[in-house]
Amino acid sequence: MTTSGFAQPWVLLLLIPVLLLPLQARATGRLALVVPRVSDLAGGRRAWFAGLPLALRMLGLALLVVALARPQRTRTDVLVESEGLDIMLAIDSSGSMAELDMGTGLTPMSRLEAAKMVASQFVEGRPNDRIGVVAFGEEAFTQCPLTIDHTTLHDLIGAMAIGDAGGQGTAVGTAIAVSAKRLKDLEAPSRIAILITDGRSNAGRITPIEAAQAAGAVGVRLYTIGVGAGRRSMLLPFGNGPDEEQLTAVATATGGQYFRASDARALAEVFTAIDQLEPSPAEVRQLIEHEERFRVALVPGVWLLIADLMLAATVLRRGP
Repeated sequence: MTTSGFAQPWVLLLLIPVLLLPLQARATGRLALVVPRVSDLAGGRRAWFAGLPLALRMLGLALLVVALARPQRTRTDVLVESEGLDIMLAIDSSGSMAELDMGTGLTPMSRLEAAKMVASQFVEGRPNDRIGVVAFGEEAFTQCPLTIDHTTLHDLIGAMAIGDAGGQGTAVGTAIAVSAKRLKDLEAPSRIAILITDGRSNAGRITPIEAAQAAGAVGVRLYTIGVGAGRRSMLLPFGNGPDEEQLTAVATATGGQYFRASDARALAEVFTAIDQLEPSPAEVRQLIEHEERFRVALVPGVWLLIADLMLAATVLRRGP
């Protein structure tokens, strides 16, 4: 990344007296007397250039001030010397995730929108980790494979919609299995799966506990998050909520933890807690190179002042 700026920006305050130069004569009472010629009185060309020395002087001094402020072009390179974590986010996109009970205050927010928002914030806070996404409902599929390209990852998270993986079921076990499959052959210092759901597993060919045991066997640690207020609604009139006992069991089987989040703020706090439990081990070195650019202003500034002196001593000379 390349940026431009000044090493000593406070020096630019000296531009103020430079801009006040036209007022100097009036303030000090020292008025220069121009010795007229016949051509001057006749309106010759010399009168047209009477103010040129002052303009050259002001511009030259302004450029010298800019040079003293040391304009620089700064190039910053970030080198990742060791890898971060590999993390899969498994996000429930079944029909019940459309329930609008995750908002804070008077702003309604669906469970899926809250999950997408907080997941994107989590991704933004871990720039050196490889992160992927699994979407699940009746089935489960990889929405985005593990990647360090977090811009694309943000876009794919944002594109998730209700029913992408089937809207009538919740295949928690399949989601865990797909996440673990993406992580099992990698050599990262730690492999993490974070699963967000609001329901009970009622689809898929593998049970959540079987999938969790298989994930734990290949070194994948699972954090599960149950979302939603768990009240009766138009979508689920008999009440709904995550199977907390099951989600706790599958997390514990892999050495992870279960968390509960009833609104978007609580969900953000859960991800903050996971951040602290799983700090990124990536070692990052920042190389900063400064290219001094003061000559760009210094050289023309000096030449303008020389031109001012030459004009004042010759064709625009002022008498006593």
